[in-house]
Amino acid sequence: MAEHAFDFDLFVIGGGSGGVRAARLAALSGAKVGVAEEYRMGGTCVIRGCVPKKFMVYASTYGKDIRKAAGYGWTAKDVSYDHRTFSEAMHAEVDRLSGIYFRNLKNAGVEIFEERAEFVDAHTLRLKSSGKTVTADKILIAVGGRPWRPTEEEIPGIEHTITSNEVFHLETLPKHIVIGGGGYIAVEFAHVFAGLGVPTCLVYRGEEVLRGFDADVRTAVHEGLKDAGVRVVTGAVFSEIVKRDGEGLPYRINLSNGDHIECDVILAALGRRPNTDGLGSDAAGVKLDDNGAVVVDEWSKTNVPNIWAVGDVTDRVALTPVAIREGHAFAETEFYGKPWHFDHADIPTAVFSQPEVGTVGLTEAQARKAYGAVDIYKTSFRPMKNMLNGDMSRVLMKIIVRPSDEKVLGVHMVGEDAAEIIQAIGIAMKMGVTKPDFDRTCALHPSVAEELVTMRTKWVPEETG
Repeated sequence: MAEHAFDFDLFVIGGGSGGVRAARLAALSGAKVGVAEEYRMGGTCVIRGCVPKKFMVYASTYGKDIRKAAGYGWTAKDVSYDHRTFSEAMHAEVDRLSGIYFRNLKNAGVEIFEERAEFVDAHTLRLKSSGKTVTADKILIAVGGRPWRPTEEEIPGIEHTITSNEVFHLETLPKHIVIGGGGYIAVEFAHVFAGLGVPTCLVYRGEEVLRGFDADVRTAVHEGLKDAGVRVVTGAVFSEIVKRDGEGLPYRINLSNGDHIECDVILAALGRRPNTDGLGSDAAGVKLDDNGAVVVDEWSKTNVPNIWAVGDVTDRVALTPVAIREGHAFAETEFYGKPWHFDHADIPTAVFSQPEVGTVGLTEAQARKAYGAVDIYKTSFRPMKNMLNGDMSRVLMKIIVRPSDEKVLGVHMVGEDAAEIIQAIGIAMKMGVTKPDFDRTCALHPSVAEELVTMRTKWVPEETG
């Protein structure tokens, strides 16, 4: 391009993990880079997602660990939980991490605009608060996603619910929380609040939670919710939320099945949508799909030659590490002359239920659809740790194998440290691991993970009818 033809070589809309990675790398190449973020640097993950959520998981887990320690001879008296103390520590750490994101961009030479940016045309953005316009040779959309809720017409009283944005700011624990939804956010927070001693109810329209996960994983997690003391109501949705005056529990939720539930906090975990409302995509000519996601190719390019998009706004795989890798690939391709794009296959993922889920590769249903017959190896056992502490929960492990070449197509686990274990399995999956590779690996004993390399018997479904 001609020198000074644009204000910036690259302008990034959004200061989440994907946008920050792309902006910082581009700036370190010598490019002039700007970033606009209307809220706080760090995006969903750092500010109102996986980081504070994981701290809440830890907080709820400690209480159960203290109780289970009695089986190992430990006596803990006068144990109590103070939500304010925890919350202050959690938010202090979130503030620290957000500050690191900000400083890293500044140190790389990125110009930061703490306001919303909207398209005027394919090369021009308007900064909403100041009214200033800026131009850029290349523009990267990295605005992420947002919680979705039905309209008040669809569910009267829906305005009385909170979402995963607000749940981190509860000043006191609920007396009774009701969670709508059956995805990973709903499941994780159901375990969190139940673990903190809060009476918890989860309402889900389906029959088993975690739609899209392997069927055995879904069953294990669904039963695990009930074992944790969560009341699980399936086959129902909210039909109306009524606020009552002068009542101990101020809300009455009427359900589609004719039942009702009374509570003081309602968490709507009903899904997320790409955060493209008001972005001005039409003005730039950027194509969106019916869900509002930016349509991109494998290189994260939109239909407009100078505009790219990464992360949750593309509705490909809504995971922070994926957004980071997509942003990294974009920067190296466009500013370092090292073209590559992220491979979205075999991404290890976790659900921080209690016990947690770790999964990589295809589900059994996906594998059968793609390859026909598959071999299944699975086991369910009570881990050694639980033999003395009174915990009756079990570990599920499942390996899905293609018979023709014994390639491992998927590995799924429900159990303590499943996320830590599945990360290493993800490396093996990327290398094309086979079942004989698992079999040749020496077991590390005694450990939960050793079961992955000792499973030898194929699972055969029971005859029915």
